[in-house]
Amino acid sequence: MTGEFRHEPVMLAEILEVFAEVPTGWLVDMTLGGGGHSRRLLEERPDCRILGLDQDLVALAAATTNLAPVAERVVTRHARFDSLSDVMTTLSIDHVSGILFDLGVSSHQFDEGERGFSYRFDGPLDMRMNPTTGRTAAEVVNEYSLDDLARVLREFGDERFAFRIAKSLVAHRPIRTTGELAEIVRAAIPAAARRTGGHPAKRTFQALRIEVNQELDVLAEALVQAIDATAPGGRVAVLSYHSGEDRIVKHAFRTAATGGCTCPAGYPCGCGAVATARIVRPEKRVPSRVEIERNPRAASAILRVVEKINVVGDAQ
Repeated sequence: MTGEFRHEPVMLAEILEVFAEVPTGWLVDMTLGGGGHSRRLLEERPDCRILGLDQDLVALAAATTNLAPVAERVVTRHARFDSLSDVMTTLSIDHVSGILFDLGVSSHQFDEGERGFSYRFDGPLDMRMNPTTGRTAAEVVNEYSLDDLARVLREFGDERFAFRIAKSLVAHRPIRTTGELAEIVRAAIPAAARRTGGHPAKRTFQALRIEVNQELDVLAEALVQAIDATAPGGRVAVLSYHSGEDRIVKHAFRTAATGGCTCPAGYPCGCGAVATARIVRPEKRVPSRVEIERNPRAASAILRVVEKINVVGDAQ
């Protein structure tokens, strides 16, 4: 793999504000990337340390370089973010003061053709965040049934031509490269629909990446772990980039804020639900127009934040 790891931190000013007044302690960057968010957080919070997780070894190496000036306050681990509880146990960390998720794919991963994330380059159909394990996009494209392929494209890509594309993919097997995949998808979509909405294969590539990395399944579990691991007064912040991710984040945060209460709206809670967090308002934030003009890849970002609250009987 070649090239410098480049990834401009999205909504950096807003992230710094979110964690400006959390208690002294550990901040966890669940998707460390090149370390851009973490570097600035450490500069703004000299009383805090960073635990950085990433399943991409290239990202971890880049972060090590970027965070070298503050290395004494940084611990990194090659781990998927649903491993947080295990990592904390290994490091004897009981609770943390803040947790940040920056979901999706970094600019560097998009720009490295051999990773297979982008339709802009002709490379192998891989798309694994951790290229040392798991199934590849080639296996999904070439081995899934027609119905399963259509489901993936529809659920994870919001692709209205899901069945049509899936049928064309099955007909053209074996498909070996991103260039082949992008051309097959382009040809499968009606000409009129190809004229708007960006590259015709954009949704297909997104859907396959999510399926390959089990991103939505992993996210739901990781959010539960994150809220449990955060001390009262600490915060969990998530930057998501598509509707599937945001729905999961919204549900997890509202469940924490209501304790999962099932009582009718407008009536006192009688089911015994106990809230563990409060939603930090505004509930949903998006990048400024200035940031989007500077960094178009921030355009779809949504930031949601919860703050952990004291619970009766909580030992923290």
